Amino acid sequence: MRYGTALRDEIALPGTTPLIGIYDMYSASLAARHYNGFFVSGFGFAASYYGLPDIGFVAWPDMVGFLERLRPAFPDHHLLVDIDDGYVDHEVACHVVRRLEHAGASGVILEDQKRPRRCGHADGKAVLPLDEYLTKLELVLNARDDLVVVARTDATEEKEILRRAEALAETAADVVLVDGVRSTGLIREVRAVLGNKPLLFNQIAGGKSPRLSLGELTGLGVDVAIYSTPCLFAAHQAIDRALAELKAEDGRLPSIATAGGVGVEVSTRLLERNLGGHRPAPHEVPA
Repeated sequence: MRYGTALRDEIALPGTTPLIGIYDMYSASLAARHYNGFFVSGFGFAASYYGLPDIGFVAWPDMVGFLERLRPAFPDHHLLVDIDDGYVDHEVACHVVRRLEHAGASGVILEDQKRPRRCGHADGKAVLPLDEYLTKLELVLNARDDLVVVARTDATEEKEILRRAEALAETAADVVLVDGVRSTGLIREVRAVLGNKPLLFNQIAGGKSPRLSLGELTGLGVDVAIYSTPCLFAAHQAIDRALAELKAEDGRLPSIATAGGVGVEVSTRLLERNLGGHRPAPHEVPA
């Protein structure tokens, strides 16, 4: 299957395509009940796999290994992968792109940040000289076969954001992302300079960007929306609450009814659907 083509076709449809941030196989199994597209978030992967913040610790073999587990379990899902700056080196970036495409990725996001990197919604970001980034981007584009490539800028000054967005629109990148954009007005300005190039918007709870519905994003001309952390932050809150309640009950587990009906049987049925590549249909709830 040509996963890049499938994602391009989805992006070309009317409306804004949502891709849900997942960080491990369990979160992906739950997300698959509701959405047909995943975003393999660098923030979530760094947190879950290493227990570290999203400041450049992800190693490319670990990300490739995750995709090699993810794709067989979810053969029909769009899988967009965050590869940060391509793991620094141009040749490494091209090698990783080839490996991810071979593993079944639908697309990658390549940013223009300078090391030490930061989460796109954090303060203190610095970007590479534009020409240096464009050289890396062109090499990555030449290294892919069918893979969707999202060109991302982390520029923070409005004039520089628009200059870079316009330059990225002139490349062969499939989609452009301005990360950490702070207003709907700036989204409109970016949309205007991109022309017909698809625009991606990144939403993260507590981030720099406004909270917008898919309908609002469609009205702004946004083609793709990635939701980096809803699964991770929901798990954070739920685990913390569950353990606080367990401590308060002197170690007595709650009843299944109190736990929202989730126990060993429901969890096992969810995971059994990953055997042989079967996935639950959107909105399907385990019986």
